[in-house]
Amino acid sequence: MTMRKILLAFLGWILILIIGIGGIGVGSSQRVLEVEGKRFISRNPPFMVTLPSELKLVHSSSFENPKENSLTRVYLYMKERDKRLEELLIVQIADKTNPQAGPMSVPPLKPYVEKRTYLKDKIKRGELVVDYLVQLMAWNPEAPSLQPIVKKGVMIPSHWALQGQFLFNYLGEHAVFFRYSRDVNSFGLKVSEEGKRWGKELISKNEKKVLETFKKSFMEMLNSIQIKNPS
Repeated sequence: MTMRKILLAFLGWILILIIGIGGIGVGSSQRVLEVEGKRFISRNPPFMVTLPSELKLVHSSSFENPKENSLTRVYLYMKERDKRLEELLIVQIADKTNPQAGPMSVPPLKPYVEKRTYLKDKIKRGELVVDYLVQLMAWNPEAPSLQPIVKKGVMIPSHWALQGQFLFNYLGEHAVFFRYSRDVNSFGLKVSEEGKRWGKELISKNEKKVLETFKKSFMEMLNSIQIKNPS
C-alpha cells in the first residue's frame, strides 16, 4: 500500500470509529503532547496551536498498521457545561514507522455537504501547507468515536454543530489532522434546527452571527499554528 493510500485511510471515518481500541492512555499521552491552558503543544512532530477554549483530554488511543508502515495516534478533548457537551476536538497524528518507506502525502480535505461548507482554503506556515475548511455537521451521540464522552456521563446533543478542520503534512514523516466543533446552541443566540436555514447562500440573522463568531475563533486557532524546524 502506498503512503498516499495510508493517508486516505487516516482521513477516513473507519479509523475514527475505532478510537476506543487499543491505546496509549491519557497519562502516557503527556509524554508526546500537553495542553497548557489554551496552548496545545506537540513534541513529535514539534508544533504549537492556541485553542479557542480550555479543553480537557478525555481519551487517547493508537493503532498500528504494520503493513502500511504507520501508526495513528488519536486524542479526544472536550468542554462541557452542566454535563452537556459544548465543544469537541479530535486530533489525529499519523507517524511513518519505516524510514525506508516513501514520504507521506495527504489528499485535500473533503466537506460533508458543499451547500453547508463556508470556508475551504490553504495557508502556508514556512515550507508547509495547511489545508482547512469550516462547515456545518451534526453530532451523533451513538457514534463509537464519542463513547468515551458518553461514558463520562456527558450528554451529547444530537443536533447541528459548526466544525473547523485543518490538515498538514510534516516533512513526509507525520500527518496532523484537527477537527474542532462547537454546539450551535452554545453561543447564547436562538438558532434554527432546519438545515436549509444554514445553507451558505441563505444564511442570515442569528445563524450568520453564530457562524461569523465561530469562523473568527477557528481562524485565530489556524493562524496561531507554530511549526518548528520545517526544513
